Amino acid sequence: MSIAKGDFIRVSYTGKTADDGHVFDTTDEDVAKANKIYNEKGKYGGDVIIAGSGHTVAGLDEDLMGKDVGYKGSVTIPPEKAFGVRNPELIESIPINRFKDRPQVGMPVEIDGRPGMIIRVIGRMVQVDFNRFLAGQTVIYDYEIKEKLEDNESKVKGLIALYTGKELPVKVNDGELTVELEPEMTYNQRWLMTKRQIAHELIENTDIREVLYLERYNKKILEPKAAGQ
Repeated sequence: MSIAKGDFIRVSYTGKTADDGHVFDTTDEDVAKANKIYNEKGKYGGDVIIAGSGHTVAGLDEDLMGKDVGYKGSVTIPPEKAFGVRNPELIESIPINRFKDRPQVGMPVEIDGRPGMIIRVIGRMVQVDFNRFLAGQTVIYDYEIKEKLEDNESKVKGLIALYTGKELPVKVNDGELTVELEPEMTYNQRWLMTKRQIAHELIENTDIREVLYLERYNKKILEPKAAGQ
């Protein structure tokens, strides 16, 4: 059962830098805790991705192709197929008075909506690196292809979890998909930015023809919560 473009697969992986073995991402809860990158709100155990759809870095996406379910291996990925090459023009000097808190090397910041990291403080100027995280670095991914998903319901739930981190009730009937939303998702920026992309990828890669997002309200949901709840 070789993996091909468009297949929905569940993959577990650990990403680390090639130079010093620093673990920066993993689907293994124990590895995340051991390397101090554990996220209480994160989901562990493996991600559902669509092979060849850019859900992971290009080098890993390419390496998945043609492998069989159950495959375990490792791939070393150069910067241009990982997080991009480093652009020295994206290192800028910012006046120290632009910062609310005292600037320190290694501190993540956001300047004019752009995320960056402080790499140097010289007098009244601060050098901020606006390159993408891990830009310019060769990385290694150890990974396992755990399963290939066949039924639409599993594909839908897996893709929604990948984009939102949530498990939502879904129903697939004769090419029509209904996803029941949580009320607070109406104001969730992550959901608002990805719901169209989720629908597009499902319609392109399954036999689902239409996607309906259902917002359900009732008296219990609309009742204001008591103070402290």
